[in-house]
Amino acid sequence: MDNIKIIVASDSIGETAELVARAGVSQFNPKQCKHEFLRYPYIESFENVDEVIQVAKDTDAIIVYTLVKPEIKKYMLAKVKEFSLKSVDIMGPLMDLLSESIDEAPYYEPGMVHRLDEAYFKKIDAIEFAVKYDDGKDPKGLPKADIVLLGISRTSKTPLSQYLAHKSYKVMNIPIVPEVTPPDALFEIDASKCIALKISGEKLNRIRKERLKQLGLGDTARYATEARIQEELKYFEELVEKLSCSVIDVSDKAIEETANDIIHIIAQRKSK
Repeated sequence: MDNIKIIVASDSIGETAELVARAGVSQFNPKQCKHEFLRYPYIESFENVDEVIQVAKDTDAIIVYTLVKPEIKKYMLAKVKEFSLKSVDIMGPLMDLLSESIDEAPYYEPGMVHRLDEAYFKKIDAIEFAVKYDDGKDPKGLPKADIVLLGISRTSKTPLSQYLAHKSYKVMNIPIVPEVTPPDALFEIDASKCIALKISGEKLNRIRKERLKQLGLGDTARYATEARIQEELKYFEELVEKLSCSVIDVSDKAIEETANDIIHIIAQRKSK
């Protein structure tokens, strides 16, 4: 049996059309269905379509295409009919049905699925980054981070990091403790991506005492005493002054509110 030639034509890279074509071919005995794929990506003009049509005429190939731009798709359909060529429009029928069901015109932009994939993988990468560099585990993450959160214990650094990671920001958070010297790299990175999380002593005292209760410990531990809290807040303020970074008071804010404030600050800095 002669080889079956399949032309994969697309106004993007052609992966979708080729995947469908290969799925179809896989349903036949490979000894009886020898085949060859010819991929023509980025079909953006009538001349590109003409080239595909000519090859299909010369080789008696089947054209499998995914074209979303209406004028290019219309031209392909007209040429296929003109020369009675074998073809399959992968996207057209489904897009027509979706347009009827959604009652809205599609974007007609090639490569949208790949942009969605890129956004998805960017988010996953950000989430993995937040986990890897949580709680200041590795200073090497500082230059790579989009946002660096600074704060003393119980200022919601970790949940904020995860929330922002789901917005595709690579976030590293660093706990501020008087007995622990911050990494040198903190003073070497761009201060504009550093956000300090401030909290009132009264609010922090309540949060820490509640935390100790949850752990089955008494609320008189030094961790929750006013003296210890004031010591930490003083050290925090001194460090923030050295860094000259933005400060957000999280005392009476939900995580979502704080995250939105952070995103706003970062966006403003980038626009300058």
